[in-house]
Amino acid sequence: MTMLALKDVHAYYGKSHVLHGVHFEVPAGEIVALLGRNGSGRSTTVKAIMGLVDGTGSVRFKGAELMGRKAFEVALSGIGYVPESRDIFPTLTVHQNLQLGCKRGAKQSRWGFDDMYTLFPRLKERQHTEAGVLSGGEQQMLTLCRTLMGDPELIMVDEPTEGLAPKIVELVAGYLRELKRRGISVLLVEQKLTIAMEVADRCLVMGHGQIVFEGTPAELRANAYIRKEWLEV
Repeated sequence: MTMLALKDVHAYYGKSHVLHGVHFEVPAGEIVALLGRNGSGRSTTVKAIMGLVDGTGSVRFKGAELMGRKAFEVALSGIGYVPESRDIFPTLTVHQNLQLGCKRGAKQSRWGFDDMYTLFPRLKERQHTEAGVLSGGEQQMLTLCRTLMGDPELIMVDEPTEGLAPKIVELVAGYLRELKRRGISVLLVEQKLTIAMEVADRCLVMGHGQIVFEGTPAELRANAYIRKEWLEV
C-alpha cells in the first residue's frame, strides 16, 4: 500500500522555481531517505507536502489529494512534520510541550507519555524543566516525541541528526527503527549517508530540484557515480 505519492510536483519561493517535477512514493511501514546536498530541494519537498510553500502537481496521502490544502489540514490528515528548526516552546516544560502535540478530540492515540519517556529516558528526567534550557540533542528528542503524540501515520523528519553528538544520533536512529516497528511510514531528509543507509528501506537522491536516483541502500552503495556527482562534498 502506498501512503504518500508525489507526481510532477513543482514548488516556488516567489518567482524562484525550486522543484522541477518531483515524483516518488512512500509505501506503508517503510522508511524512505531523501538525500542530497544543501540546496538540492529536499526541505522544499517536505514543505510542499505540508502546504508551506506554493506548489503545483499532485501530493496524495492514502489516496486523498493534499495539494492546495493548508498546513493544519495536512497535519490533521495524519502526517507529522519535524522541522529542521525544531520549534519547541521554550517557556513551557517538556511535559507541556508533549501535551501540545496531542490532537484535540482525537481517537485514542497509540502513543502516550510513558512511550515517550521510555524512548528517551532523558526527557523523563527533565519533564518539569523548561524546554528552552535543554541541550540541542534534548530539544531534538522533544520535537520528535511531540510529533508522535499527535499519532501520525506518516512522519516527515527534516535533518534530525544535524549538529548532534554521535551518542544522540544513535538514539535518533533507535527512534526511527521504533516507528518502523510500529508500522509508521517515515520520510527522512538527511545529509548523513551513514544513518540513512542504516535505517532506510529505500533511498532517493535529489539534485537541482529533481529525483536523480531511487533504489535500495545497497544499490546506492554500489553506485559510485551517483554518490560522487550528487552527494559527496
